[in-house]
Amino acid sequence: MTEFATAMLAVLAVALVAAPPASAQSFSPQQKQQLDRIIHDYLLQHPETVMDSLKAAQAKAAAAKAAEQQKAIVARRAELLHDPDSAVGGNPKGDVTLVEFFDYRCPYCKALEPSLEAMIKEDGKLRVVYKEFPILGPVSVYASRVAIAARKQGKYAAFHDRMMALRGTIDDAAVMKVAQEAGLDMARLKDDMASAKTNAIIQRNYALADALGVDATPAMVIGDKLTMGAVDIDGLRQLIVAARKDKKGS
Repeated sequence: MTEFATAMLAVLAVALVAAPPASAQSFSPQQKQQLDRIIHDYLLQHPETVMDSLKAAQAKAAAAKAAEQQKAIVARRAELLHDPDSAVGGNPKGDVTLVEFFDYRCPYCKALEPSLEAMIKEDGKLRVVYKEFPILGPVSVYASRVAIAARKQGKYAAFHDRMMALRGTIDDAAVMKVAQEAGLDMARLKDDMASAKTNAIIQRNYALADALGVDATPAMVIGDKLTMGAVDIDGLRQLIVAARKDKKGS
């Protein structure tokens, strides 16, 4: 029991003993005023109590959220790892899969990309699943539609790599310029972009992200763990090593 909790119990005990039998179930206005003053004075003298309580509450909430996310990952594992409409990079038969939710206009996704590409080259057993998750406006959705359509022409990687390397202002014209540079058939591209299936893929990714509690990019699922934000290559190594260890232990 914390010092603060002990002090509060002591105050309550004294107040109850002082209260007349007829009102033992409630505090009088004077007792309430005295109790409020004691609590106020205690918190002024011991502000660390509030901080410790907040930290404990935050840690408990974070642990509960992580547990719910882990349950969701297990429940949606097939959709995460084996959706035939999601592009796959690295070793398709790798022993560890990294699932990335990303947005082509997200600067943090672009910051992550060099480390992710380096990790793919370094680790021949890493499999990567790309989940289009356009949350930064209409241009992001437009770029995701192009990427999904590019996959139908076998040019997803060519488009994806160029988009991730693109800096500066990104608008529809810039996205189409990248598509041309990637060697896409533009007429076919526009038809595929407008298809109901392309829209359905994006909507499924939104729903999956929502189920996992993903509301920002980049987000990565490795093993049973969800990691938010860009990490460097050492961070990726640690996550992958942990996933392999968990897999062997299961």
